[in-house]
Amino acid sequence: QVQLVESGGGLVQAGGSLRLSCVASGIIFSFNAMAWYRQAPGKQRELVARISSGGYTVYADSMKGRFTISRDNARNTVYLQMNSLKPEDTAVYYCRATRGPDEYWGQGTQVTVSS
Repeated sequence: QVQLVESGGGLVQAGGSLRLSCVASGIIFSFNAMAWYRQAPGKQRELVARISSGGYTVYADSMKGRFTISRDNARNTVYLQMNSLKPEDTAVYYCRATRGPDEYWGQGTQVTVSS
C-alpha cells in the first residue's frame, strides 16, 4: 500500500525557516500532482503549494516568494522549503499525492511560529 509520512515540523521564531519532507512508500513514480496543505485549529484545510509530475508549481498567494515546493522521485520525496515564517503560518501541514483515481494523505506535521 502507499503511505505518506511527513517530517520536519517544529517550533521556530518569526522570520525563521523550516524544510518539510514527505516520503512515500510503495510505488510513487506514477503519481500525478503532489501537494502540501495546511490546517489551523477551527479553520478549513487550505492548499499551500502543488507540484505536477512535470515539475510545474502552483502556490497560494500568501506563500509566493516564501515557500518552495520540490520533488525528488528517486528518493520518493516531496519537500516544502519555508522561509520568512510568520505566526499566521502556524498549522498542521499535510502531504497529498494522487495516482490515477486515487488520492493519498499523510498524517501531518505541526509547524508553530512564535512572535
